[in-house]
Amino acid sequence: MTDHDDVRDLLAAWAFGALEPAEERLVPPHLAECETCAADAERLYATVRLLDGPPLDESPSPLDLDDLLTGARRARPAPPPVARHAAPYAAAVAGVRALLPELAGRWTTPVVHDWDVHATVAHLLAADEHLALRLGIGARVPGARIDEDADWADAWERRTAEVIAHEYGRTPGETVADWAVQAAELLGTPHALDPELASGTTLLMGIRLPVTEHFLVRAFETWIHTDDIGRALGLVVPPPPEEHLGRLVRLAVRILGGVLGTEAPPVLFAVRGGEEWVLGSQSAPVAAELTLDAVDFCLLVGGRYAPDAVPRETTGDAAAVRNVLERAASLSWL
Repeated sequence: MTDHDDVRDLLAAWAFGALEPAEERLVPPHLAECETCAADAERLYATVRLLDGPPLDESPSPLDLDDLLTGARRARPAPPPVARHAAPYAAAVAGVRALLPELAGRWTTPVVHDWDVHATVAHLLAADEHLALRLGIGARVPGARIDEDADWADAWERRTAEVIAHEYGRTPGETVADWAVQAAELLGTPHALDPELASGTTLLMGIRLPVTEHFLVRAFETWIHTDDIGRALGLVVPPPPEEHLGRLVRLAVRILGGVLGTEAPPVLFAVRGGEEWVLGSQSAPVAAELTLDAVDFCLLVGGRYAPDAVPRETTGDAAAVRNVLERAASLSWL
C-alpha cells in the first residue's frame, strides 16, 4: 500500500481530529502535495462541520485547513447541507458527539442487552454499515456481510456480534472514530443531498423502503442508543427536535400499519397533541382508542417499553389495544 492509499484511508478520521500522533505526521504533508486528497479532505471536513457537535479531540480549524491546502487546490465551494430527509440522522449523530465528553473512564458501564458503552457504539458502527454499503461506502470492519436472502435478523445479530468482538480489540477512541467517519461519509453521499436520488427503494433489515426513509431509520436507532447510554450514565438526553420526532413517529406508524394489516380490529391511534390514524381494518367500526406520548411511542417501537408498561390513555376494546401495543413492541430490531 502506498502513502497515498494510507492517507485516503485516514482522511475522514483526520477531519474528525481522531488521528494517532504517527498518523498526524503523515497526513498534512501529503495534503499539501496531492490535489485529489486535498479535495476529499475539504469535502469531509465541511461535512463534519454540518454535524454541529463538539470535536472528538482537536479538529483542524478552517484557517489550519486553508493553510494545509494552500497550493494543493483552487478554492472550492463548500458542499450543500444535507437534504431534509437526512437532517434527522445528522442531528442524531450530533447528539452522540455531544455525549462523547461524558464518556471518559466510563466505557465499561453496562448499557443495554449485554453491551457496555463501548459495545453500544460498536453496534452503531455495525448498524449504519448496511446502508453505507448500499450507498457505495466501504465497510470499516472486515468480515461477513448481511445477506438479504438469509434470515435478516440472524444475519444482523451475527454481524453486530462480529463488529463488537472486533472493536473490543481496539480502544474506545478508535471505535468512536470509525463510527464517526462512517456517519460523515453517509452524510456526504449524493443520497444524503438529493431527495430525488434517495427516493429509490432498497431492502434493508427485511424492510423495503425508500433510501430517504432508511435515513430516518438510522436517525431513530442512533437516538435510541444515545438515550440508552444517557440513561446508563444518569444523563438526560433530549428527544429529537419536534419536526424530526414527528417524522420518526409517522414512519413507525406506517410500518406498524403494514404489520397489523387490514384484518386487525381497528384502533384509533393518536400521539398526544399531534396526529391520529386508524390502525387495522379500514372498513369496520373503530373498536378502541389509544393515545401515547410521541417519545413513549418511539421507545415502545424501539423495544424500551414492555407493551403493558408504556404510559397510555385508552378506551374501548382492551384486546384490540393490546394487539396494537404488542405489535408495536415487536418491531424492535434495536
